[in-house]
Amino acid sequence: MVRVSRILGLLALAVLSVSSAIAAERRIVVFSAQTSPAQRVQLAQAAGGVVVRELPIINAVVIEHANKVSIAEAKLLGLSEVTRVDQDPMINWLSMADARGADFALPSTAGILKNISALKALQSARPAHLAGTQETPWGIDRVKAPEAWKTTRGEGVKLAVIDTGIDRTHPDLAGNLKGGWNTITKTADFNDDNGHGSHCSGTITAIDNDLGVIGVAPKVDLYGVKVLNAQGSGTFSDVIAGMQWAIDNKMQIASMSLGANQGNQSLADAVAAMAKAGVILVAAAGNSGSSVGFPAAYPGAIAVAASDSNNQLASFSSRGVQVAVIAPGVAVKSTHKNGGYATLQGTSMATPHVAGLVALYVATHKGATPAQARAALSASASKLPGVPDIGQGSGLPNAAKLVR
Repeated sequence: MVRVSRILGLLALAVLSVSSAIAAERRIVVFSAQTSPAQRVQLAQAAGGVVVRELPIINAVVIEHANKVSIAEAKLLGLSEVTRVDQDPMINWLSMADARGADFALPSTAGILKNISALKALQSARPAHLAGTQETPWGIDRVKAPEAWKTTRGEGVKLAVIDTGIDRTHPDLAGNLKGGWNTITKTADFNDDNGHGSHCSGTITAIDNDLGVIGVAPKVDLYGVKVLNAQGSGTFSDVIAGMQWAIDNKMQIASMSLGANQGNQSLADAVAAMAKAGVILVAAAGNSGSSVGFPAAYPGAIAVAASDSNNQLASFSSRGVQVAVIAPGVAVKSTHKNGGYATLQGTSMATPHVAGLVALYVATHKGATPAQARAALSASASKLPGVPDIGQGSGLPNAAKLVR
C-alpha cells in the first residue's frame, strides 16, 4: 500500500510538472503598426489569450493560456490585424555567451608561462594612482582605458546592463548605480542572484575607489535590467521587455552579454527598434566556436568576440562576418554577487569592455548614433596578428583614439 501511494505521489508530481510546463507556454503576438495598444489587448483576450505583457516596441502582446494557447494562436492568426505569432520559450541565455572554463582547451605550459609574464608586465605598468589594494584587470589596460581617463571617465552617460541584474550594494558598483528594473517580476528589484550581470557591470564601470577592481568607464551612470533568473534563463519576451525598458528610459547604451543559438523575428525587430531609438547595443558574439549567436548576429548590434592576454582569438569565441570588434574575454577579474569578485571568461566578459569604450566615446561625442559609434570603434581598432577577420572584425579598439 505504501509503495502504491508512493507511485501515485510520483505520478501526481509528474502531472503537476507537465501542467506547469503547459501553463507557462507563451506566444508573442505581433500586430500591424496601425493597431493601438488597447486594440491589441482586446483582440488577444477575445481570442482566449491571457495577456501577460505588452511589448510596444514591436507592436506586440504576450499571451498565455493553460492548455489552450494553441487555440488562441490559431484564432489570432486568422485576424487581419495580426502579422505573425512567435514562440516565447524559456531558454538559458548564458550558455551561449559565458564560457565557464570547460568550453575551451587548457593552454600549454609554455602558454601559461607566457600569460604569467604578460600579466606581470601589466601589473608593473599599473598607474601610480591605483597603487593601493585596487587592481587594474589586464583587459582594462589592453583597451587603453587609462589613457582616456584624462579626457573622460564616462560621466553622465546612461548605460543599461541587460542581464541577471546587478549587486545593488557592491562597494565597487553602488556609487554608480542609478536604478533599474526586473522584467521577470515586473518590479524595481533587479538585484543579482547569479553574479553574471554584476561581473559585466564591474568591467564597464567599477569605481576608482582603491578597492577591488576598476572598470573601463568608472563614472558611467549604471542601470541594471534583470531579464534572466538565477540560472541565467529567461523567455524571449523577458529579454525584449528589457530592451523596451532601455528605450523607454532613454538609455544611450545597452550591454547584452547573453545569447541564443537561434533567434526569432520578434528579437530581430527589438534590435532594430533600439537602433531606431538611438540606443547603442553591444552584444556577445557567443561561445560556440562557430557561428555568431543572437541578438549579436542581427544588424544594429555590435557583436563582440573574445581575445586572450596574448592577443589571440579565444578558442571558444564565435566567429562570422557579423563580428564587429574583439576585446579581452579570458581570465577577466571583476565584481560578482554578494559583494564579491570572480575571474570568468567568455564573450560575455569581452562585451562589457566594448560597452565601456562606447561610453567613453559617447561622453566625448554628444548625441552619437549607433552607426557613428560602430564606425568610431572600427576606426580606433588595430588588427590582431594571426587572427582571422571573421574572428576579430575590425580588431581591438583603443580608448585613447576614441576620445579624441
